[in-house]
Parts: sequence; C-alpha cells; structure tokens
Amino acid sequence: MARVNRALLSVADKRGIAEFAAALDALDIELISTGGTAQLLRQKGVDVTDVASLTGFPEILDGRFKTLHPFVHCGLLALRDSPDHVSALEQHGIPAIDLVVVNLAPFERVAARADCTVEEAIETIDIGGAALLRSGAKNHRFVGVVCDPDDYERVLQELRNGRELSASLRAELGLKAFRTTSRYDRAVAAYLASNIEGRFPAQLSLDFTRVQELRYGENPHQAAAFYRDTHVNEPSAGTAVVLGGATALSFNNLVDVDVAIELVKEFEGDAAVLVAHGSPCGAAVGESVAEAFERAFACDPRAALGATLAMNRRVDAATAERLVAPPPGGEPKALEVIAAPDFEERALEIIADAPTWGSRARVLRTGAWAGDSYEGRAYDLKRIVGGLLVQDRDVQPADDASHVVTDRQPTDDEWRALRFGYLCAKHARSNAVMIATGKALVGVGAGQMSRADAAALAIQKAGDQARGAVVASDGYFLFPDVVAAVANAGCTAICHPGGGARDQLAIDQANELGLAMVFAGRRHFRH
Repeated sequence: MARVNRALLSVADKRGIAEFAAALDALDIELISTGGTAQLLRQKGVDVTDVASLTGFPEILDGRFKTLHPFVHCGLLALRDSPDHVSALEQHGIPAIDLVVVNLAPFERVAARADCTVEEAIETIDIGGAALLRSGAKNHRFVGVVCDPDDYERVLQELRNGRELSASLRAELGLKAFRTTSRYDRAVAAYLASNIEGRFPAQLSLDFTRVQELRYGENPHQAAAFYRDTHVNEPSAGTAVVLGGATALSFNNLVDVDVAIELVKEFEGDAAVLVAHGSPCGAAVGESVAEAFERAFACDPRAALGATLAMNRRVDAATAERLVAPPPGGEPKALEVIAAPDFEERALEIIADAPTWGSRARVLRTGAWAGDSYEGRAYDLKRIVGGLLVQDRDVQPADDASHVVTDRQPTDDEWRALRFGYLCAKHARSNAVMIATGKALVGVGAGQMSRADAAALAIQKAGDQARGAVVASDGYFLFPDVVAAVANAGCTAICHPGGGARDQLAIDQANELGLAMVFAGRRHFRH
C-alpha cells in the first residue's frame, strides 16, 4: 500500500473533478492545482495551492508552461524507498507528490472538426499533462495516476480506508496512463501525417480496445478476442449492444453480423438480410421488415438455418412473432444472431421464447442510422502473415456509373432488380453471382473459384424462380458461357462491372439471346 498525502490536479475534462477534489480534501490530502482547474475548485469551495506557489515560477506563455519544473517532476519521480532520493528531496525542499490527477487537452476532438486549422490543432497538443502522466506512471510503485474521470470513485473507495492505494490499483492506473499518452501521441502523429504524407502514412498506427475474449476463433483450436475500433462511431457490428442470448458472440458470428449490417444499411426501404459463412444467403425489401424477412428467408431456407439476420427498422412484437413462426411445411427457423436498430421489450421476450433456439439467439441493437452514417476515413484491413493490407472502405454506390451495352434496354422492373442484385453482389464473397427480382434475392452463388461455377450454383438455388429474374455479378465475364447459362435458366437481364478484354463476346451473346446487359462501371470484389 502507498499512502497519499499530496495530490496534483490539472484536468481538461472537468467532469466530476470538483466532487473528487472535495472528497480528497475531506481526507486531509493537500491539493495542488493549475490554471482553470484551480479556479474551478476555489469556486466550489475547495482549498487548493497554486502550482506556481510550489515551483516559485509563474505560469507563462499563455499557459503553455505550467508544470514542467523539477519541483513537480522530482516530487513524482522520487523513489520513496531510496535513501538517496529521499535525501535529495529534503535537501532541495521538494515535497513528494503521491497522486497526480490529469487528463489531456482534447486534441482528437478539436482536430476532427471540419473547420479546425492546423495551427489550432497544434495549439491543442498537450505537453505538460502528458509529461505528468508519464512521470507518475513510471513511478507507480509509489504514485497513483488518474487520467480518466470514470476512475475517481474507485480511487476514493481505497483512499477512504487509511488514505492508501493498493499496489494492484496503482499498477493498473499506471498502465492506463501510458496507454493514454501512447494513444494521444499516435493521434497527433496521424493528424500531422495526414497533412504531410496523405491518405496512407509512412507508418500506420491503429487504436483498438478489447471488448471481450471470444469462445474461439474461426475454429475451436484458435484462441480469439474482439477489439473495437475507437475511432468508428457509426452503427455497426463493432458498436452494437448485445441485448439477449444465452451464448456469447463468436468470431464467426461477428464476421457474419458485419456483412449483414453493412448490406442492410444499403437499402432505404424496409429491408432484411440473412448471412451465412460470410455471404448473403437471402436479402429482400418489403412493406415491412417482417415481410422483407419472409422473402429473404425464402431465398434459401436451408442456408438460413443458423444464419445471421439484420434488419434496418425497429423490431416490434408483431415482427418478432413472424420471425419465430415456423414456415408451413418448410424447414424450421433457427437464427444465430438478430440485429436491428432497436427492439420492443415484448419483441425480445417473443424471440427468447422461440422453441429450441430462441434463448440462444444473440440479439443486437445497432442504433438508428442514416444514409450518410458511414465513417469514410476508416480503413479496411486484412492481415496476412508478415504484413497488413490497408485500403479504403468500399462504401461507394454500386451503380452510379452504370450504362446499357446491349441493343435491348432493361425495363423499369429489370432496372430495379439489377440495382438490388448488384448491391447484394457487392457484399458477397467473390466470385459472386446473384439472381434477383426487384424485391428479393432468389439465387446466390458466392465464394467460387470461377464465375461459371458461381452462376451455376445461383441457377441451381433459384430453380424456377430464375425465370423472369435478373443476374448481377461482382466481376466481368471472361467467357460468354455464363450469359448462355443464365438465359437458358430464364433470366432476362445482366449487370456486371465490365472492363474486361473479352467484354464484346458477352455483349454479342446477350444480343443474340435477347438479354439486356448493363455495365456498372465499378467492380466490387470481396475476398
């Protein structure tokens, strides 16, 4: 245990600081403070000593220089069990500081403002505060370091028992302080790099916070954990709140939740998406999310067993009833995860009461989103052995550059179906071929080594529903055989990116068979 006799308080985030300081004062802990913090504490009736009284040197340079002084840092860094250190403090009249309460100037928040200038961002960089945290954290064997207002109560709970802090809490707080300064430095470096080196800096620093350890990874013999990107606040798999489910989310659950949410966010109307093994196995729009779900489920009921469901509207009790109701004469439903912006309490009860599977289903609330809710500055990352592949997220519209390349123009209904199918192809594993109507997927071929195989699988899944439907592919056709295959299945129009050296062969085949063909102008591979 380490006794606390003296504390230094200097905070930018003043949440709870007056109450915390008053509690320290009530424990007869001497308080030293700076600038605005000292002024606030005095206004609240807390007795504090200015740091200038300790150092004998005033705050100057518009507050840039306050605490960078030997009397401050020696008081933090001195080893209390070293006779030489104790003697040096006594010789120079330096009081030991046992608790440092500091949080840093809000550089990230200021720099993120659209109207922030480089000069304003640089002026917000905290120097003295970071130095205080480092000094205190280095000497955490004897000094408590508090950089987060959320830790005030934990610290007080220990101090109220003999004015001492345990070694375990001091170590934990010291680690947190170093992580805080490390993150802060990375944020400053990343901001400067974006202005000097551009979108992809020479060195890439990332910030992720561990949310939970997972049961296992992709396979049971692989340990795994889930970390949240601290810079992304949009509704997503990473920010969703788990409302129910007897079993924790797994690695594979989170991969599928991500695909499902990102696809359902593409639709403006009521929509539902089912995902299994990283690709959509059903997607649809409807007059309600319940209707959309039933259409999506009908695409491939077997694949939907144990699938992940995402919807883009609040789930009420009536919708929940339709989610759990067994289809007449079909495979029973059993969903692994259900994600939506929000759920009625009664809807949660209905899902949990579903026979055999409801209590196990994980229910996730994402919060509502708007069409512009994407975090455009975030990176898309893929780990390879020995390195990291980094790219922009694929959040561009799927069909904003589309044009017709065949003699026959698509009908209005075909256009709607082509747009729908191509949005779904964007979120499926490559190679991907989707057969769709204007309201739902009816056949999916994804994750295949050849586009012909993907088309054959989609045709097989669609069966008779392919007749009169359209085809969307995430890549162009190397050979005209795919055009012939989907035409033979009864499909009437095709959308793919175009841009291949053999495009004309596919166009000629489509013209010969009377199909409309649209080049989307943008490829959407997902490996």
